[in-house]
Amino acid sequence: MNAALYEDQMRVTSIPYNSTKMVIFSGVPLAKNSYRTNSSKYYVTIKADPDTIPVQPALGQHWSVKGTRSIEEMETGDYVMQQHTYESPEHVECALPETGEQLIRFIARESEFKGIGESKARALWQLLGKEFHATLRNDTPESRNRLKSVLSDDSIDTLFKGYAKYKNLAYCNWMSEHQIPASVQQRLLKHHGEESIEAITQNPYVLIGFGMSFEQVDLVVANCDFKLEVTDCDPRRLSAALEATIRKEIEKGHTYTTHARVRPYLNKLLKDKVLVAQAFKAGHDKAQYILSPDTGTYHPTAQLLMESVVAKRLKTLASQNNLYDQHANNAYCSAVAELPYALTAKQTEAVTTSLNNALSCITGGAGTGKTTVLKTALRAYHQMGFEIHAVALSGRAAMRLHESIGFITSTIAKLLREEPIEPSAGKPNHLLVIDEASMIDLPTMYRLVNHIHPSVRLVLTGDPDQLPPIGCGKVLADIVEAKTVANTMLDIVKRQEGSTGIPEYSKQINQGVMPERLSTGAIHFHEAKKGDIAQVCCDLYQQSPDNSRVMAPTKALVSEINKLTQHAVNPNGDRLEFEMNGDKFFLMLRVNDAILFTQNHYDKGIQNGSLGTLTSVTPAGDSYGEVTLDTGDKVEVTQSVLDCMELGYAITLHKAQGSQFPRIIIALQKGKIVDRAWLYTAITRAESEIHIVGSADDMRQITEAPSHSHNRNSYLKELLR
Repeated sequence: MNAALYEDQMRVTSIPYNSTKMVIFSGVPLAKNSYRTNSSKYYVTIKADPDTIPVQPALGQHWSVKGTRSIEEMETGDYVMQQHTYESPEHVECALPETGEQLIRFIARESEFKGIGESKARALWQLLGKEFHATLRNDTPESRNRLKSVLSDDSIDTLFKGYAKYKNLAYCNWMSEHQIPASVQQRLLKHHGEESIEAITQNPYVLIGFGMSFEQVDLVVANCDFKLEVTDCDPRRLSAALEATIRKEIEKGHTYTTHARVRPYLNKLLKDKVLVAQAFKAGHDKAQYILSPDTGTYHPTAQLLMESVVAKRLKTLASQNNLYDQHANNAYCSAVAELPYALTAKQTEAVTTSLNNALSCITGGAGTGKTTVLKTALRAYHQMGFEIHAVALSGRAAMRLHESIGFITSTIAKLLREEPIEPSAGKPNHLLVIDEASMIDLPTMYRLVNHIHPSVRLVLTGDPDQLPPIGCGKVLADIVEAKTVANTMLDIVKRQEGSTGIPEYSKQINQGVMPERLSTGAIHFHEAKKGDIAQVCCDLYQQSPDNSRVMAPTKALVSEINKLTQHAVNPNGDRLEFEMNGDKFFLMLRVNDAILFTQNHYDKGIQNGSLGTLTSVTPAGDSYGEVTLDTGDKVEVTQSVLDCMELGYAITLHKAQGSQFPRIIIALQKGKIVDRAWLYTAITRAESEIHIVGSADDMRQITEAPSHSHNRNSYLKELLR
């Protein structure tokens, strides 16, 4: 095997592997400066990060590649072929074939041009010849009329849609050459189109708005030959540094920030006190954020817009009260009559409040009866002729909600993909229920209120003391704290004989009170040193693997527990294998392993946080196996799915929020993430049994210290008042 700096041109003939982390594609070499296939006995393989190449590879494309090359002899049937492999090449560029035969074959094979076979592609070339690219670059009535002699209207639509993917190739190649990631390129092209390069050369820091960090853009500027010069004290750079700093605060969950919070990160970016002072004075880009002079706060325009829209809708709904009439009373009496037990005074108040107001909240901790109240209220609404739409953030939570209330439920993502909720002649009245609303961030709430007609009533249920959402904002906590929306907080735990004791225990933790007895009822505390926590969790999991799940605060601890647990409970299961570039590879996922998905693939019925079991590792077609989700649905393990599968014996708490498990094991380890709200939320994930593993001293400190999880700057609360 040898290695050298080299370059090649090739036509893509296979794409053996394509994921979000790596893409591998191979092809036959092309003669230099022509599009005739070279007769050399070798083929070219490119291995690259998908973010470093201008477009996704497709069969028939022509690529130029330059970089370090390794050469290996490969047996292919009766022939020995050389494989020239370029791994993370210095330069890759894609171009559409120019000559007739190559272009005809490309269009006939490329999936973007589905329905246009070789005969139609040949007729196209005969019709257009050298004017092919000029005709397809712009979708005009003149171009369409010209194509009608050889293509149907549907095929013309397909042709223009497919070609649109490639008409920006020159811009993509330029941006790839300047180290701008492919994901950023696509967002930029969507917004700026053919003016993309001009937008970058006028102000390279525009790239921050499309997903690059300030430091990355600084590197692009340092390595690029721009027509303009950008100095360290350029106002565009300083303004971008301030914008990047404010964005960092949004990533922490805030919807606005302050001068005091901005300064430390700005110092880190600019590394110069004079430049920091100039950045504050550089003026602010009104398209990005608004400075409130009275309070000295910085409000990013996007977040302020979302907060304003959400607040306006919620206030309008909140003003519609005194709706409890005779019709509602009859429905209420009918719903209560179906219950096998009497409601408490507080539960009765919660049900009638939800019927009396167009917007209401039902809040409270575990065991306080939120589900009973919601089920009763929804039965009454159903009696009144309302169409019920019940949603939760995760698939598991939506399934649990369905089991609790008996109405059809869905995930929020699924609801947002469907038609907006509008009143119609047959269905004039609608109610949207958002369960586990503490998990809803500001952008999600904004999308929801824009997806429903202003007449749609809203009921939010949840526990505002749980961990706040992963995204910015804390909608439910803001609504409750603003005290302008009808909210019934259920706070009495209804203890029943033989109960687990979990609701009472979680209530004490939430109030900052260390339970007198760390082990009580169905709750078991296991004293363990920091280095032993993972092993103890693994041992406890083995005692009841079918109904257990481990919650841990960090990805590192989750990974350690998962490896130990797999080795303990499933060491010999067949491994998931796949072929890549002629070689067989194995993932350390075995048949019967617990699986966690870490990305959304809504078309396949999975989302970030979906859980299941690897039930097959038998390859079939494009599938390497099968996962059976907790919901009972089956998911084929294709390349895109493979990329987001991890062991799921242990998961982070954020992945578990909104779900419940029969028996949970909590890996309690002090750290930045773990506070009272974290522990409280973890405890309330259990249905019947809890094991807490860690130090009693750590648990006392975590419980008694004030929770920091709700210390988010959020303007929604002020707007609701």
